[in-house]
Amino acid sequence: MEKKTSQKIIVLGIDGMDPRLTRKYVDQGYLPNIKKLIERGSSRQDLVLLGGHPTVTPSMWTTLATGAYSTVHGITDFYRQNPENLDQMDYNLDSKLCKAEQLWNVFAKAGKKTLVWHWPGSSWPPSLDSENLHVVDGSSPGGVNMSNCQFESEYLVVAGSEYDAPSFRPKSGNEVTPCIIKDLDVDDPTSKKKFGNENTGKNGLSVYITKFGEGANSKEYKFDIAVSPINEASKWAIDVPVGAKEFTLLLSGGLLRRMCLILPNEQGIYDKVAIYKNKKATEPIVVLEKGKFHPYIIDEAIRKEEVKQVIRHMRIVDLAEDGSHVKIFVSAAMEMNNDTLFYPRRLYKSVVDNIGFPPPSSMLFPGRSRELFFDCALASWEVASKWQSGAIHHLLKEEKYDVIFSHFHNIDIQDHTFYKYMAEGTANMKPEDFVELSQEVYKQTDRYLGSFLHLLDEGWTIFVVSDHGLVTHGNELPLIGDMNGLNVGLMRELGFTVLQKDENGKDIKAIDWSKTKAVANRGCHIYLNIKGRNKNGIVDPKDKWEVEEEIMTALYGYKHPVTGKRVIALALRNKDAVLLGLGGPESGDIVYWTAEGYNYDHTDSLSTTYGINDTSASPIFIAAGVGIKENFVTDRYIRETDLAPTMALLGGVRMPAQCEGAPVYQILAEGYGIAE
Repeated sequence: MEKKTSQKIIVLGIDGMDPRLTRKYVDQGYLPNIKKLIERGSSRQDLVLLGGHPTVTPSMWTTLATGAYSTVHGITDFYRQNPENLDQMDYNLDSKLCKAEQLWNVFAKAGKKTLVWHWPGSSWPPSLDSENLHVVDGSSPGGVNMSNCQFESEYLVVAGSEYDAPSFRPKSGNEVTPCIIKDLDVDDPTSKKKFGNENTGKNGLSVYITKFGEGANSKEYKFDIAVSPINEASKWAIDVPVGAKEFTLLLSGGLLRRMCLILPNEQGIYDKVAIYKNKKATEPIVVLEKGKFHPYIIDEAIRKEEVKQVIRHMRIVDLAEDGSHVKIFVSAAMEMNNDTLFYPRRLYKSVVDNIGFPPPSSMLFPGRSRELFFDCALASWEVASKWQSGAIHHLLKEEKYDVIFSHFHNIDIQDHTFYKYMAEGTANMKPEDFVELSQEVYKQTDRYLGSFLHLLDEGWTIFVVSDHGLVTHGNELPLIGDMNGLNVGLMRELGFTVLQKDENGKDIKAIDWSKTKAVANRGCHIYLNIKGRNKNGIVDPKDKWEVEEEIMTALYGYKHPVTGKRVIALALRNKDAVLLGLGGPESGDIVYWTAEGYNYDHTDSLSTTYGINDTSASPIFIAAGVGIKENFVTDRYIRETDLAPTMALLGGVRMPAQCEGAPVYQILAEGYGIAE
């Protein structure tokens, strides 16, 4: 039988997409486009892709790209362990840290023109100098260009008679999602500088998590609020409409001021806000209409003492009919003219000229408000969804790619902001509101994926995959397993981590290394404080095995103070953790996973973990198009390491050098894999 290859392959990666929820929503009729993909292609009935570990973004997108587990490619968490200090972490989204070959390099070397679009796992900077390889961002999750072009964080503007003067109040509200990296000095692939400690500013990061409510599980993240009094409009260069009121909108942390008019309609009801650069301006920057989301507002921002041209989104969240009170959502600001993360750089101009500027991503859920999420955050991601689909389609048409690796982060970021509330709800939202919100996020994803369905009729093979899902836990979490820092809580309770004391005998956020045997840092890793290896080591190397045994025994014996049940599912020595894709020099001396029901959204859990509300930590897998059986259900366990070799086989190229997976022969059409 003649061997066939697929000439066009696209990966539609959706960060955080949960197969369990997807299956549920497909069966409920919410996801018609994903249903079509399933019917026209192959998957497991449960849509599960058996995930690797840790269940976290940089590690698993690297596994999908290389076909290798974390212990081989070396990206063993969101951050990597600082080699000098046990309590510090370094930035991990850097292709030069990856020890395994990426499949896109294989395709490019084989003459296949390849686009890698915002793949947050060992894609940036480009690791191959080839005219066949194009790379857009990949330096952080979130949105395209977010790591180096985002100014400020999104915030609320509140104006009313209760305020005496305009003021910017940092961190005076709550709810902002963790683990978003921005304001990096990213690597320019055309230069010779290193992407490392001296450039990112994100290395040597030290974060101590000492009590419940700190770190990724916090329900008390703070966001900024700008306030202003409302006055009668006066001394404007324009003829102000009768009854108009004015207030000041503060931007860039209060460094920039914009003057605003609250305007009544013909019935005397206030329903618009016009924003001007100043009172001398004759034309507004934008006129915000109540009930309407306004994207791509062009204005200025101040960054590092420079004034930059930026775009923002805004929406009136609340406007009193008498004009006495107004609340406005203001998105993050995105620098408009920065092509640093596009390789080659001409791609940036091509996208901007034809589709528009990369939009800001919403990462905020302020005040646990239904309006702010449904009308602002979800709307921001809808703009990003349409922009990204348009940008990829434009480049596909102009550049005529053979292979595309793409990633979209809408599910992960949005779910992070509200999953912690799904079990019990909040003062403003009931659990069923959060269930509805989850449905809307997946409907948005369905629309995005649906924009690529036509490729099935144009000779393309489509893979829909994710890095992990997210779970909703039902219990107060043990203070261990947070990817954002050093978990003091449980290890201190068990006697292995000790904090220094102040003059009053109270703990301070500094490790007493003279008494500390081990620390739990960055996700699911525990490091022993060993003499000779660590600069403040106290554990004799010959006692390492016994101390590991002591720690694992204590972890297994620990019971949750409320439920009385175990909180650790599994704890393994480094040498044994290779069984689950971890271990090796980039992992801790002990690797552990928390038990079901005691997990953060992801990272610390086994990839097979379930949460409440039908959530799960597993990634997803659907394949359709050329070379894939139609309307086929396989009972094979498809692993994350299997994507790369399956793509390689279909594309007629060799597998990546360190690939550990195998082609999913069972779903391949006749002539593309094994004989029928």
